[in-house]
Formats: sequence, structure tokens, C-alpha cells
Amino acid sequence: MKDRKERILAFMREDAYKPLLFSELVIVLDVPKSDIEVFENLLKELEQEGSIFKTHKNRYGVPERMNLIVGYLQGNERGYGFVIPDDANIRDIFISSENLNGAMHKDRVIARINKKVIGDKRAEGEIIRIIKRANDTVVGTFENSRYFGFVVPDAPKISGDIFIPKDETKGAKSGQKVVAEIIQWPAKRRNAEGRIAEIIGDRDEPGTDILSIIKAYNLREDFPEEVTKQAEAITQTVSEEMIRGRRDLRSLRMVTIDGEDAKDLDDAVSIERLDNGNFRLGVHIADVSHYVTEGSYLDKEALKRGTSVYLVDRVIPMLPKALSNGICSLNPGVDRLAFTVMMEIDDEGRVLDHEIFESAININERMTYTNVYKILEENDKELIEEYRYLLDDFLAMKELALILRKKRMARGAIDFNFDEAKIILDEKGVPVQIERYEITIANRIIEEFMLVCNETIAEHFFWINTPFVYRIHEEPDNEKMEIFSEFVHNMGYTLKGISKIHPKALQDILDKARGTREETVINTVMLRSLQKARYSHMNDGHFGLAAKYYCHFTSPIRRYPDLIIHRIMKEYLKGNMSLTREELLNERIPEIARLCSERERAAEEAERETEDFKKVEFMKKYEGEVFEGIISNVTSFGMFVELENTVEGLVRMSSMEDDYYVFNDKNYSLIGEKSRKVYRVGDVVRVMLVRADTVSRKIEFAVVGSEDCKDIETEIDFADKEQTTKETKRKRKRKVEESVLLHVKGKKKAKKIKR
Repeated sequence: MKDRKERILAFMREDAYKPLLFSELVIVLDVPKSDIEVFENLLKELEQEGSIFKTHKNRYGVPERMNLIVGYLQGNERGYGFVIPDDANIRDIFISSENLNGAMHKDRVIARINKKVIGDKRAEGEIIRIIKRANDTVVGTFENSRYFGFVVPDAPKISGDIFIPKDETKGAKSGQKVVAEIIQWPAKRRNAEGRIAEIIGDRDEPGTDILSIIKAYNLREDFPEEVTKQAEAITQTVSEEMIRGRRDLRSLRMVTIDGEDAKDLDDAVSIERLDNGNFRLGVHIADVSHYVTEGSYLDKEALKRGTSVYLVDRVIPMLPKALSNGICSLNPGVDRLAFTVMMEIDDEGRVLDHEIFESAININERMTYTNVYKILEENDKELIEEYRYLLDDFLAMKELALILRKKRMARGAIDFNFDEAKIILDEKGVPVQIERYEITIANRIIEEFMLVCNETIAEHFFWINTPFVYRIHEEPDNEKMEIFSEFVHNMGYTLKGISKIHPKALQDILDKARGTREETVINTVMLRSLQKARYSHMNDGHFGLAAKYYCHFTSPIRRYPDLIIHRIMKEYLKGNMSLTREELLNERIPEIARLCSERERAAEEAERETEDFKKVEFMKKYEGEVFEGIISNVTSFGMFVELENTVEGLVRMSSMEDDYYVFNDKNYSLIGEKSRKVYRVGDVVRVMLVRADTVSRKIEFAVVGSEDCKDIETEIDFADKEQTTKETKRKRKRKVEESVLLHVKGKKKAKKIKR
């Protein structure tokens, strides 16, 4: 089937080909009468995929030969959108609101280019066909009116409300969060129409916020009954019969190292110093494929989910807890089935030899990042005494991790320096504290060991030329690199080798920017200039890691591609990889890789949205308070300020009334026309929290000068702040507002007199 499709496409891509009718294609391609129906179905499938295009005159051709672009629509809250082409070499196409023609955010579409690229301007086009709709349902806030209701989508990129007929409201009330099922798609100058499928809850009711995000990304907390039954039927102990045929490593000393609240422990490590001075590193991964067999209910559900989702207040697992927290979790003191990779690594970080095999293991200790850090870096005497028998192992792990990291950085791997936030919730899910999450040597140990293991596995299976799922990160687009090069040049940095960029050149920029005022914005703009990592059946290397071979093998409890790799490895190691099986895998893996990449992106967006919401919710009680922060980015409409606790908010240029400010796009700064006052990335500023809007999940600040804040606390310790009384907060808020208001009024009055 795949070969026949490729032959049809190859024929249509020939220079001499002109769009033909179905009857003409049958003759030219010499399709037998018995195969005409099959041929027609093939054309329909290719058309649905967007690989070919059928004109209004019923002629077939490939889009790229017809001035057409196939891709996904990325909406914008202002009503317009961009088509993100399937072909990574083509720039995004701007689509005005008038030319969307009923297409919605994330729809798969075909666009016709009306205006080509001129200078820095994007190409412009219009949507001429919607191949696949992405939004069967929309989550939003219901609003009632006299004759009809409507749903305002939570997702700002979905422009236009969803109209709800009176008899389709399901009793929803204004202000409730709902799920609307679309029954009529939008068209030119007409909004979509729908029915209320589910009422999530009142907008201000605790928990409704997170549930809305879960529904918006089609995340499912509960499992279908048949999946749950299958999981609960699996034994929670490992028998001697199950161990038979595996290498018994139960006497080998090994540990897991994870966060304090982790429950799905899928990787363990062991280390030995060999007589020749090298290290023998063992990475032992839970053998999930033993329990989740191909084609089972568990397997089908895992593929639908693609990944576990780690929201700020809960985990939505890929597999039921009986597996993820039970028999597949590498808990200490119990026998477990595993897949082991043993690597001999020298003092320069080179993997000299490796073995891959099924094993049986028994973990000695369930260690946390915090405790390992305290042992290695703080010399905690109590912990050292408690884990004395493991001390030499931890010291060897630290030494090897630093060797591997040094080797990886020397070859040019990119190491972004972004601060992560740790949001602490109370028993009701209310955020009570936000703090920076520090990456320590304990995190680095696991990170480096998993990286070297994944690279070793990917290279091994690349050279035996078996079907496989790689984790790839393609080289950046030249045009985006040129824009980034100009950006850093204006900040005093030089990017080398733009035409054929090497990751080391980008890392050099990050190294030079480390500790400077512009570090955050350079990290951010660079990340946006790169491609997104994804799964693929082809090995195209990993640009960000500067790795020729890379895959995800080490987390089969929470990632479906790892589970697929485990199955492939087993079949190969046991000699069960037949030619027929290879053909089947080669046909299935590309689609599995695409689906898993798609679900991964959805999970990341959902995680980010829940984190953003809890940050806004936490800051809500500090409206009117004054903080010290750092300008993290400057734009044409204002500047973003980041507080010590990682919370970021916008200072709108329209709120800066002490002067008229002009955006300087060369050095990312705002310059006052009269005062010549300059706000640059990295400047420390004092800001008042004007608004923490939980609906839009946005935070707005206003700049407060020193003359506005005399005798007012400017730096807030969030932990101590919880102890202040409500009355004290109200008084301080009034004092700040009065001070700022008087200052702003004075400025306005002065301007009026001057005019």
C-alpha cells in the first residue's frame, strides 16, 4: 500500500506532469479494471493526508506544484493566523481573518499563496481547504442572553465565540465553565454553532480551573473499564518462573534517584570501578513491555495517551497505577523485571563496550535528589552514616557524571539556563509558595547517565539497520539563524558559521552571556529560533545534544516511544525480527512517531498552562504590593519583569505615563523621548502588581519609581508575607495606590500645562 502511494506521488511530481482527471490517471498508470476501486480509495487517502490536491475541476496534482501549502493553522487572539507548513524549509504563511474561511486553530489545512515573501515580510495566503478539523469540542465560559447562549473559548488562539441555541444549553448558567461540542463549523462571517456537552463547574469553584485545562487538551484521568480490568489482573509480584532466562542481578548494588514525590520509578543505576580504572555503569529500566503486550487494551490506551502528563497538582499517567506505581515501578526491596544496559566507560567519557539484556533486579535504596545532594555537596553526617555502604558509589557516580558532561559540552551540546519553578500547594490545591527549583549534581548524575544510555542504544540499533523510533532535533532554519545572529550582534555578540551552524557556536553565545543582564532573553530567543525535538523513524541526529544518534529508551512507564523500543529490542535480541515483521514496523512506526510527538506537545502545553494559572492564583492576593524584579524581555508594547520567585508579568507601555517611550529593536530597550530614560533587559526595576487575572492567566505590573514608594516595603519575602494580617495588607495596598495615583496625576498635570 505504502509503495503504491509513493509511485503515484512520484508520477505526479515529475516535471512533465499536468493535473489529470481520474479517468486519465487510470489509463496513464495502466490500472486494471479489477483494481480501479482500490486505486480510487488510494487517491482519496492521499487527498485526506494532504499529499495530493483535487481541483474544483476534478483534476489531481501535488500541492507543491500548484502554489499550495499544506500544514497546520496556528490561530491568534486578534483573529488572524499562520499556516505552519509540513515542509520545515518553508516559512510560515500569514492568513488574515478575512481569509481563514472557517478554519480554526490547529486545523490541518491547505493554503494558497497570494503574496510571496518580500524582504522581511512573510508570504500571505488564504485557506482554500480544511483537510482535518482539530476542535470537535471547545472548553470555555458560558454566557447566557435572551435568545441564545454562547461560549467564550479559554484558548485565546480560538477566535470567535461558539453560539449555543437555547435548546442546547443543557441548563448551563452564565459564568460556568463548559465543554461545547461543535455541530456547525464556522464559515466566512459566521461563528461556529454548538451544544453544551458537559458542565465542568462554576468559574470560581476550586478545581474547575485545572479541570478546564484537562478537558481542553483531551486528557483523560480515568481509564476505560477494560483497561483497568486488564491492569488489575496483572500479578504484583515477580515469580522465579518469570525470572527464568533473564540475567539475575538481584545481588548487584543499585539505587533509584528521583524527586521526593515521584511514584513511577522506572530507572535505576549501578556503578563499579574496574581494575583498569574504567567505570562499569549499569542503567536498569523497568521492563514494562513484559506486562503491556502489543495490541492489548493497555497498549491501545497507552498509544492514545502517548505520555504521562505532570500537571502542577496531579499526574495523569499513561498506564494505570497498578502498573505505573505498582509492579513496573522499581521500588526498593522487591524483585522487578528490567532491561539492562551495561557500559564500560573510560576517564574521557568514551563508551568502550556495552551489553544489552533482560534482567531481574532488586533495588537497594530509593534515594532522592535532595539527600544525594546533601551527601555529596553538604557532607551531611547523618545521611552519610545512614548510607555509608553506598558512599563510594555516589562519589563514583559524581565523578563519571562530570566526565560525561564535560565530554558532551566539548562536542557542542547546548545547555540552556532556564530557572524552573516549584509550586507548593496545600491540601485544597491552593498555591501557598513558589520558589526556584535548583538543578544539582544529583539531577546531573541521572541526566548524564540516561543521556549516554539513550545514545548507546540508538547507535547500536542504527547500525543493525532495524526499524526504530529515534528522538531527533533537526538543524535550525538558516533564515531564523540569520535573524538570531542579528539580534545577538546588536547586543555585542558574534555568531559564527551561520550558513552551516554548529551547536557549539550557539553554546559559545550562551557561555558568554551567562551572568549578564541579557542572559535570559538570549536563552529565550535562541530556543525559539531552533526546531522542536520530535520522534521519527529516521535517524536525523539531535542538534541540541550534538549527538549523531539518540532515542528515548529510559522511561517506558511514562512515554510510549520507549515502550515500542523495548519491544523492538526484545524481538531483535531473541532473533524474532522476521522480514514480515520489519515491513509491518516500518509501515506503522512513522504514524506512531507523529502521534507521540503530537501528544507530547499537548502535554507540555497543558503542564505550562496549569503552572501559569497557579502562579497567577498565588499572586492574586498581592495585588497592590510592590516588588523588585528584573526586566526579562522588552517588546514594542512593553516589557516583561521577572520576580525572584520566577513569576513574570507585563508592564504595558501605555501604563508608563512619566514619558513617551520608544521601542529600540536593535538593543531591546525602551527609551523615553524627553527624559532619555532607558529600560533595558537585565535592569532591576520596582513594580507594583496591578492585576493578577486568573481568567486570562496573565499578570500586569506598573513601574514604580523610588519617589513613589517612600517608606513602603519594596522587597517581599513570600513565606513571611503569609503571616501578615488582612488589615495590614489592605493598609499597605491603599498606601501604595494613593502614592502611585498622586504621582501619575502630577505627571499628567505637568504634561497638560506644558502643552
